[in-house]
Amino acid sequence: MAGKSVLAVGAHPDDVELGCGATLLAHAAAGDLVTMLVMTGGESGPGTANRHLEQRSAAAVLGAGLRWGGLVDCSMVADIGTVAVVEQALAETAADLVYVHAPEDSHQDHRAAAAATLSAARRLARVLHYQSPSTLSFTPTVFVDVTAHLSGKLAALAAHTSQVENSPMVEPDAVQASARHWGAQARIGFAEAFQPTRMVLDLAPAPRPADRRRVSSRVVPAPHRTAAATR
Repeated sequence: MAGKSVLAVGAHPDDVELGCGATLLAHAAAGDLVTMLVMTGGESGPGTANRHLEQRSAAAVLGAGLRWGGLVDCSMVADIGTVAVVEQALAETAADLVYVHAPEDSHQDHRAAAAATLSAARRLARVLHYQSPSTLSFTPTVFVDVTAHLSGKLAALAAHTSQVENSPMVEPDAVQASARHWGAQARIGFAEAFQPTRMVLDLAPAPRPADRRRVSSRVVPAPHRTAAATR
């Protein structure tokens, strides 16, 4: 998947970091182009005055581009306008892989983001859902080893100062415990987990290194055989 374009969709500032922040760092480290689409400005949550600034800082930590959906917090619906926002982001980033909220969630904005993204990405071969604290049902079968990137995820979440100070959901201990839990499920150290709608593996063979062996054009005579050797 290296060299691909990745789009991560979240309903609110900090949703993407919490759900797949370490995975996005792994993508960036692999040379992938990473873009975050934040559908609303989080106007109904705490610290509303700083959430745009916090989100820009977090995106910089992840090495990701940032797009805003321009919708209103707690008012999202999966209508044609919301689908169009995601479709435009998909078209302009030429995304090969999309991350978005799990469909079954107690927050209406999360459900709307998932439904709109599924509609917009209906022709895409790779759509993965991440877990949020408000997710109701989550059965992951895809795991990403984030052992090397967990500290970066925590740094990105720390950029959302208003949320860290007011919500136990983004406490570092809770984030680490979740990654350790999914890591144990995946038989690795720390992991982020995903529930796929579709996940097509790219098994195209890697380019072979040039064959360095050179066949000499010089004719080598056969070794002399004695009479004893031919008996």
